[in-house]
Amino acid sequence: MTAGNDRRKLRAGVIGLGSMGVNHARVYAEMEGVELVAVADTLPERLTQAATTYDDYRRMLAEERLDLVSACVPTLLHRDVALAAVESGVALLVEKPIAATPAEGREMARAAREAGVALMVGHVERFNPAVLEVKRLLAAGRLGRVFQVYARRTGPFPQRVRDVGVVHDLAPHDIDIMSFLLESPVERVYAQTACGIATEHEDLLAGVLRFRNGVTGILDVNWLTPLKVRQLAVLGEKGLLQADYLSQEVRFYPKEGEVASAASPEMIRVESKEPLRLELEAFVEAVREGREPPVTAEDGLSALEIASLLVESARRGEVMTLEPRRVG
Repeated sequence: MTAGNDRRKLRAGVIGLGSMGVNHARVYAEMEGVELVAVADTLPERLTQAATTYDDYRRMLAEERLDLVSACVPTLLHRDVALAAVESGVALLVEKPIAATPAEGREMARAAREAGVALMVGHVERFNPAVLEVKRLLAAGRLGRVFQVYARRTGPFPQRVRDVGVVHDLAPHDIDIMSFLLESPVERVYAQTACGIATEHEDLLAGVLRFRNGVTGILDVNWLTPLKVRQLAVLGEKGLLQADYLSQEVRFYPKEGEVASAASPEMIRVESKEPLRLELEAFVEAVREGREPPVTAEDGLSALEIASLLVESARRGEVMTLEPRRVG
């Protein structure tokens, strides 16, 4: 790993060249100060990048002198890839969720911490300009006291390998965003799910999160809806903020008297940027400067634990309490 103000080109690799991995490789190849030197995938037809190619990521980690690597493999492989990267001393960005189970996530976090290797989790929505603007507005007190956060993440079923349900695949995005915006831990959850429609796992989630600061989070997540929607709404004492992840637009509906005005919302200017590029730039700079990445293993582990508890709540039909988590 590198630290300080070393401005040499950092040597990057990508493990897994599916839909996300190809984009990671593209961004690394386009970034100043980074050289994409190696990619790995078990499917030979995917190995078409302008870099050294491997069909075994372990051999890539052993033979290449890498500063950082993105792991874009199926969730069930996150633990093995992460532990191999940590053992090689290579800073790692692993796509969300951090792992298939909280126990595996804890093992990954512990290994990285003990080895002093940077481990970042790819919660890319944190870097969406619309989300960053909402975060800024909340910090500036635009809404005053916040009452509720509502996230809607729906769309058609993605035709790709599915090793987890919608709760673990999509809901962690919004769980993490709510925690990021509210800066408060979740105390309890309740969920209803529908299973066996598109996959053998959960295909639909209606979930409620109760944060320690009193805010309620609502999760509306599925991969059954013909229309793709990625929206966030934050309700507070001074009005309503709405953000669209896809168009990267933010609207503010001020409260007029006792009624929120829907007639003429304030359109808040947001400069459109690719969230993945912002995410990888932040990861690269953290590695270059030897500091903690902006989305830590603990952040990813928290989102995974909440997602797992939502699944358990739906299975039991009960409100579930999140126990305070000990690091380690």
